Amino acid sequence: MELTVAKIGRAHGLRGEVALDLRTDTPELRFAQGQTLRTLPAEAGPLTVQSTRIQNGRWHVQFAELTDRTGAENARGTELVVEVDASDEEDAWYPHELAGLRAELVDGTPVGTITGLEHMPAHDVLVLRETDGARTLVPFTRAFVPVVDVPGGRVILDPPGGLLVRDAANLEIALPEGADLDGADLGVSEADGDDAGAAAESDD
Repeated sequence: MELTVAKIGRAHGLRGEVALDLRTDTPELRFAQGQTLRTLPAEAGPLTVQSTRIQNGRWHVQFAELTDRTGAENARGTELVVEVDASDEEDAWYPHELAGLRAELVDGTPVGTITGLEHMPAHDVLVLRETDGARTLVPFTRAFVPVVDVPGGRVILDPPGGLLVRDAANLEIALPEGADLDGADLGVSEADGDDAGAAAESDD
């Protein structure tokens, strides 16, 4: 099973250095000097780590095969992959381990099946297919997903009111003190509300 450990981001400088969007908790191991990684698409690699540095919390890598800015720019979006059997990182799970797990609330109520994992800028999200067929994105954080039991074939969810489609009637909205539930206080006009609803529908 191939695991994506990073995606190549923007080019930096003129000598082929690139930023990485990490998908691993152990970049110091995955991108140690001399490590060679396969790529998706395959024709973009393999790529060998020549040097690394961290700037403002983000990893930058110089690959031996990328020697100029043009090559680095052409490599943007390439996925870097390794072959794995199961997660070897504490409190980390690979997408193929999560897909198919049943989802339950903390009280044991079944709410659906996990169909995948998606990477968002702020954090990863679990893709939940609810029992009525609705597709819901659940932030993959300990607060929302306190238990991941791969051997037991389940995850336990602790979502706030309204996150799940089945619980839409209990939507929790935090308002400024003294605010009223009207468009003026929320800063939403009737037109804005219609557009927002349309956008929400198009996301599904």
